[in-house]
Amino acid sequence: MSKLGQVVESIERYSTFVLDQVKRARADEKFGRELLGRWNDIKAKIPITRTPTGVPLPRLALPEIDEPGEIARYFFAEGLPGEFPFLNGAYREMYLEPIREVESFAKNGEPPQRRARTPLPQAEEPTRLFSGLMLAEDTNERFHYLTQHQRTHRLSTAFDGPTLYGIDSDADGVFGKIGEGGVAIDTVEDMVRLYDGFDLGSPNFSASMTISGPAPIAMAMYIAAAKRRFGPKVVPRLRGTIQADIFKEVQAQNETIFPIEASLRFLTDMVEFTTREMPRWYPISISGYHIGEAGSTPVQQAAYTLSNGFAYAEMFAARGIPVDQFGPRLSFFLDCGLDVEYIALARVSRRIWAIGMRDVFAAGPRAQLFKLHIQTSGRSLVAAEFKNNLTRTAAELMIAYMNATNSCHSNSADEPFTTPSEEWIRLAAHGQAILLEESGIFKHTMNMLSGSPGMKAVERSVEAAILDEFREIERLGGVLAAVEDRYQRSQIQNAAHRYEQQIYNGTRPIIGLNRYRNGAEDIPEVKLARTPRKKQQLQVDRLVKFKKKNAEKAKRALDKLAGVVERGQNCFPMLLQAAEVCSLGQITGRLQEVVGRFRPMV
Repeated sequence: MSKLGQVVESIERYSTFVLDQVKRARADEKFGRELLGRWNDIKAKIPITRTPTGVPLPRLALPEIDEPGEIARYFFAEGLPGEFPFLNGAYREMYLEPIREVESFAKNGEPPQRRARTPLPQAEEPTRLFSGLMLAEDTNERFHYLTQHQRTHRLSTAFDGPTLYGIDSDADGVFGKIGEGGVAIDTVEDMVRLYDGFDLGSPNFSASMTISGPAPIAMAMYIAAAKRRFGPKVVPRLRGTIQADIFKEVQAQNETIFPIEASLRFLTDMVEFTTREMPRWYPISISGYHIGEAGSTPVQQAAYTLSNGFAYAEMFAARGIPVDQFGPRLSFFLDCGLDVEYIALARVSRRIWAIGMRDVFAAGPRAQLFKLHIQTSGRSLVAAEFKNNLTRTAAELMIAYMNATNSCHSNSADEPFTTPSEEWIRLAAHGQAILLEESGIFKHTMNMLSGSPGMKAVERSVEAAILDEFREIERLGGVLAAVEDRYQRSQIQNAAHRYEQQIYNGTRPIIGLNRYRNGAEDIPEVKLARTPRKKQQLQVDRLVKFKKKNAEKAKRALDKLAGVVERGQNCFPMLLQAAEVCSLGQITGRLQEVVGRFRPMV
């Protein structure tokens, strides 16, 4: 039995354990009194906050129960926010505004009374802003535009097609793709330009890079860029995430450049280095978003993401990296659409991950956390009457925050046509600000929308369906065997086909497209974001100059890198040296000479 099979058994055992605790609380008077006493003590210590209109609210909402069995069910099946099994949140408090001096509403015309309270530090904003267009300096300008009103700068970077495939901008046939759909990054000098003006070592800055195939190379370039600006001592302070998820590439997105075994080896080399040297960095974002965007059902997305995560954990443990070192450095990335399963998808995923990591991998509390970024669904955005996409995204944001996501990106309404413009990307970011800052839905009370009978019903159904997917993957021999058998990919394709059929036959309503459509609607005039040819030529010219300047150093660095790979040693330290003098395409090409290229499985 693989680790995934053991995870299934651990979830089943834990569910039995919960029922046993409920029965014990009802039969064992002493145990029941202890639970009731703890429950009452927790409730008595919950601070009270006030809304702007003066209504008092508890800072943590708990169900009104006083029966020991139900209290046991809450403690063990759900847990308080920040407590195992983390169904209600990875942390004790999320999104809440600080408790500060509040004004109570006066009666009978009396002057308002003020009551001082101890202020709490303001929490980091969960909004993560995503951008990537044209050249590094253009994306840098967009980053500064997006963060001008943020306390903390949480940036996510989209790369152009050549970069995602590890191809240089001066390669044959790619000129027209330079800077299209993302930023062109060829060298460490581009990486310096990309984040110019941001303090990469600051606790208020983090960078996320959405790249997987050449992720270890891009990571090495980021470190090299940071060292150029801030010196070598900045490396342990760097904070952020790189996607680096090879399994989801093979299952859904297709941006794989090395054979699977070699890709996983390079990834593990990077994880081994970063967990030792960069304690604030997340070296992999295990990504269901692309699985969802490729057409999966919500359950398939969660099941494949979680099973991929457990496979990575098994792989890193086999390398000899302690689980309590790499476990806290794992992060996850899910889609959020409008299907009902999404109201509980992340909640259930947190519980499954915590139980599996604790009971199968013997992970400590920090390594049990399912740290999650959610992005609203790009697939849900449609060109027909595209302004409706604002409403779709707003609803998806509500669902994402109901699931207590740790960070979130909201898509722009104009994305069916082009890379988002400043107007629409600002509106997308404001959607989160309205929800979190202007509305009172999340900023006063934790658990505001958790635990309804409908949500509990969805949780039970979603968890059972995820475990069924785990059993099928286990039957096929585990995640890697299922990947080689194209199981996940075929299931995603089948689900995508059903999704499109439902749109065309009307069983899946899409407002403005197949229902309530304005037949006289004209095609909207949307300015397309394109990279001017002169900018594309500038990128090529810079790259050619870089290669010429570093020609001899690059040759020596590439020879050393190839030797390390051939000897089976950890290649990431040598990647760091190569990133200083070699381009992305040069490193990719040399590695492919040693380990080969990825060939799609038939």
